Amino acid sequence: MAGTENKNAAAAPMKQQGYVYLPLIAGWLVPGAGHFLLRKWGRGTLLMLSIVSMFALGIAMQGKIYSNAHEILDMLGFVGDLGTGLLYVASRVLSLGADQIQVTTGDYGTRFIVVAGLLNVIAAVDAHNLRTGRKA
Repeated sequence: MAGTENKNAAAAPMKQQGYVYLPLIAGWLVPGAGHFLLRKWGRGTLLMLSIVSMFALGIAMQGKIYSNAHEILDMLGFVGDLGTGLLYVASRVLSLGADQIQVTTGDYGTRFIVVAGLLNVIAAVDAHNLRTGRKA
């Protein structure tokens, strides 16, 4: 009897491992989507509102969206911008965001956009950790 319990206990985590990366990828592409997939409605809503608001405020402040990075600090900003997922793609398609900062608030806007991307990456990893059971 004890042998079958151990087999069942070992088989249970294997069943839960299917689509383990779906919340991670969905959370990266659409802010909060990873948590929505896990039915964490409150957390997903707060993350979505926070990330989209920060991104929108950064655009409104005429912040720079990195697209062509040759210097190391620009590369880091580019990686931060990519963290926003589809928001980044939409902003590039719609030509939103400044290519160069021309107003004083633009520097703050650039930081808002980068921090929104970094927060989105952290949220996507959090959704992945919830899915794998590393976090409750």
